[in-house]
Amino acid sequence: MIKKIKHKDMLLKIGSKGQEVKALQEKLGISADGDFGPGTEAKLKEWQAANGLTADGIAGPTTLGKLGIVASAPAAAPVAIPPSPFKLDKLKGHIPDAVIAQIPDTAAKFGITNTLRLAHFLAQCGHESGGFRSVTENLNYSADGLKKIFPRYFPGNLNESYARNPEKIANKVYSSRMGNGDEKSGEGYKFRGRGYIQLTGKSNYLAFDKMVEEDIIANPDLVATKYPLMSAAFFFNSNSLWSICDRGADDATVTAVTKRVNGGTIGLADRIKHFKEYYNLLK
Repeated sequence: MIKKIKHKDMLLKIGSKGQEVKALQEKLGISADGDFGPGTEAKLKEWQAANGLTADGIAGPTTLGKLGIVASAPAAAPVAIPPSPFKLDKLKGHIPDAVIAQIPDTAAKFGITNTLRLAHFLAQCGHESGGFRSVTENLNYSADGLKKIFPRYFPGNLNESYARNPEKIANKVYSSRMGNGDEKSGEGYKFRGRGYIQLTGKSNYLAFDKMVEEDIIANPDLVATKYPLMSAAFFFNSNSLWSICDRGADDATVTAVTKRVNGGTIGLADRIKHFKEYYNLLK
């Protein structure tokens, strides 16, 4: 029997099993079977060494945080769902309670005024975040991955000196654009993608900062920890997606929304499936 570990005390090591191990393996770019064995340990040690951490092969809070993994919250305390005009109780068991609890404030602030908009929005957020699990951009690319994803930034063998170093990678590929300073400024990594639809770049953080009370420029991790849903709604609002959502509940509308969010149609079948699921629950 696997011992349940509290969020703040979470440690993944040899013998650990489950969804959190799968998430770790996915971030490390290895087969995600949910079983922490010698192969996972070796790969983790390699990643830790490359990222300036103690290469002990144990994924504690520091390692998990740097990888962008948020541990599952304790099951004990129920999440209070604020009043809402939507049938949010119908979403229980389909969407995490912590996400449902963010919907009323997010909807009120960013014009989610009907079930069509909410169902489209949740379907896109869920897919983009791997089922509302990922709230921080994964930049843990291998040398080959950098050549495939960011070829223009890594001529020759430059990719080799950046591989498996998310901070260096972000500072390189996001430097001097989206309002960020140059590579040495560190702003590429500071303002990397966060939230269910990843808010990226200092300009976008500055714009979203005007919508919330806290100073997210000084504390950008708040986008991941407190405002993952609201920052996604900010994206929808800023990119005029609500009018597309209002077109209807057909596959063509989901496709149009997907193209605006994704830039293509990656994962379209999953997005359509979940849109239909949420829309039928909410209407």
